[in-house]
Amino acid sequence: MNPLARVLVERYRCPESFLQFAVQHSRTGGPGFFRLGSNVICYGDSAAGDRNSRPEGNLYDAVADIRIEESEVFLPFDPAKIIDNLRLERYPGTQDCWVRSNARKIYYHLRPFLNRTTRERIQKFQLKNWRERQFPAWPVDASVEDIHEQLLLLALRAGKTDTIPFVWFWPDGYSACMIMTHDVEGEAGKNFCSELMDIDDSYGMKASFQLVPENSYSLSQEFLSLIRNRGFEVGLQDLNHDGRLYNSRPEFLRRAKLINQYAGEYGAKGFRAGVLYRNPEWFDAFEFSFDMSIPNVAHLDPQHGGCCTVIPYFIGNILEMPVTTSQDYTLFHLLGERSIDLWKNQIDLILKKSGLMSFIVHPDYVINDGVSDLYRKLLGYLRDLRESTNLWFTLPVQLDAWWRQRSKMRLVPNGKDWRIEGEGAERAVIAYAKKVDGNLVYELEPALTHSSRQ
Repeated sequence: MNPLARVLVERYRCPESFLQFAVQHSRTGGPGFFRLGSNVICYGDSAAGDRNSRPEGNLYDAVADIRIEESEVFLPFDPAKIIDNLRLERYPGTQDCWVRSNARKIYYHLRPFLNRTTRERIQKFQLKNWRERQFPAWPVDASVEDIHEQLLLLALRAGKTDTIPFVWFWPDGYSACMIMTHDVEGEAGKNFCSELMDIDDSYGMKASFQLVPENSYSLSQEFLSLIRNRGFEVGLQDLNHDGRLYNSRPEFLRRAKLINQYAGEYGAKGFRAGVLYRNPEWFDAFEFSFDMSIPNVAHLDPQHGGCCTVIPYFIGNILEMPVTTSQDYTLFHLLGERSIDLWKNQIDLILKKSGLMSFIVHPDYVINDGVSDLYRKLLGYLRDLRESTNLWFTLPVQLDAWWRQRSKMRLVPNGKDWRIEGEGAERAVIAYAKKVDGNLVYELEPALTHSSRQ
């Protein structure tokens, strides 16, 4: 397969025959930030124009250097590298001074002895000036989706075709996907899990509970069975939630071995690092099927950055399910919000990209009646959205199974039409990418949407 076509085939599961791309030789000078159109900031090498060391100011627009000759698109950059630089956070600014500082080490040393009010004051101080960050885009950054869409528009132009068929992102024609996760941090949160499951069930919701295996609380097989027997999921959250998982490679490998052992003992297929600290370059030490540690945009997290996508993607053999909405603790306690307006805004932006809405709601922080009421408002809003927009409510383990099946599907000619081959094809739907008023739009085969299968 043409390595330049692979980036679109992996995203869309579309036939390679529609994709003819070549890369102009990059000039020397090293990577930097540039634009692809008016709204998309990229990081990497390009064959022309200037590249900035920071994602701000008058960035060079590489669209001017794209050429179409006959049926081939010539790009001034390697799209796979540009996309990986975003999804794997290979750009400056992802390790800010807090992550590297001695202050962070002192904070986590003292954290067990600090009350919640003191911790919040420290965290709010660390978040100062967060609104001044221009990249990734707040409150949702869909740069990776925008790059893919621009590439598909170029393929449509070069191929002089009206449509490009592909395998729709979600099973049964669902418009988008939603997963709820509950990170259980302390004994009080653990004790509230049963009641939280009652709340979720009352809104037709199932969730994954991310459990800390060491130091925070005791875990029994009876407790794990309670979660599973009610149709919820058990996942792992860090080793002991001390903020030191990625401090050094040797220590990480030691902890990763223990984490893998706990995952086998608990039957957990998914992982999330404490405080969303992460280093995707080290994920190969994990034996999980999927990870949920990389934020879409991390302005409000101690480790800044963001993967700039609202669609799951593979890091080696691990499926990354990005965190695409703000955490409840950040929203209600650090920002002081007393509404779900930010969540609703993020949901709307994700829906426009047919993406994944992933939530982190802690049992420890929704015990309070005021916050519990706000969580119920979110669940009610999602329940109504589920009906009006054909939203797929699912568990992370089920999403992982679907995305792995889809990653092996392919479209093959079927007379004048197409058919999908591969395990799980009976749930897959053919969609078509089209150019309408200069924009890329998706259309599903109407007879195969979820609502028509009921």
